[in-house]
Amino acid sequence: MTPIRDLTPLDKLDQARALLDAGEPTLTDLASAIGISASHLQRRFTARFGISPAEYLAQRKLGTLKSALREGSDVSAALYDAGYGSPSRVYEGGAARLGMTPARYRAGGAGEQIRWSLARTALGTALVATTERGVCMVELGEDAAALEAKLRAEFPQAQLERVDAGRDEFLAPRLRAVADTLEGQAHAVSVDLLGTAFQKKVWDALMKIPAGQTRSYAQVAEAIGAPGSARAVARACAGNRVAVVVPCHRVVRGDGSLGGYRWGLPLKEKLLQRERAA
Repeated sequence: MTPIRDLTPLDKLDQARALLDAGEPTLTDLASAIGISASHLQRRFTARFGISPAEYLAQRKLGTLKSALREGSDVSAALYDAGYGSPSRVYEGGAARLGMTPARYRAGGAGEQIRWSLARTALGTALVATTERGVCMVELGEDAAALEAKLRAEFPQAQLERVDAGRDEFLAPRLRAVADTLEGQAHAVSVDLLGTAFQKKVWDALMKIPAGQTRSYAQVAEAIGAPGSARAVARACAGNRVAVVVPCHRVVRGDGSLGGYRWGLPLKEKLLQRERAA
């Protein structure tokens, strides 16, 4: 790559992102092209965009793959067009990020078996959905039809099976664990989280925040090694599909105010008060 001269530090980071959008440069090549050391580029890029250059490239490739699969492209062609080089490459990390194989994701979850049920809890009606790997969705609300619609929109072609509470040996214990968690009891719940690498880092960090404590968006960003990415952390919290089990309610603004919450600020406040009291 030909080095790029006379750019401000921010312009250089924007140029680095443009180069990642256009190809697959190594960190060394990227640093050489914009005229700073690889270690400085790694730190500054992560601070500016919330993810490292390698993670940015991985997300771009995964996004390209997902778009092509959703549009009905042939799986092999979509894999190569997205830059994976060979079908095996996507299974090294891509399939885990998709939460299912590329072929099944392409078909809107076709072939994926998702069992789900509704439960009445102290927080209202909860829809709990599981794959064979764990809980993939916990949605809250009072409109059962709207909750089901959200699940079907996420996996339009999956084999969705509604199960009456207690009638399924796989779903039943997970439903009980989620219900207990929503009631405020501590339970280990296996999850199957579908998101980008950055989102998963955030969600993993949230699950390490002890009940009764909070962290600011900036503190979470620091914890995952991405200082300066507080806004990206907030977006990841908003994208959480697994209510309470992935405790995005424990993240607040730096001044201590609640910030946002997908399921409404009154519920966020209620959850925090309940945990502090316990």
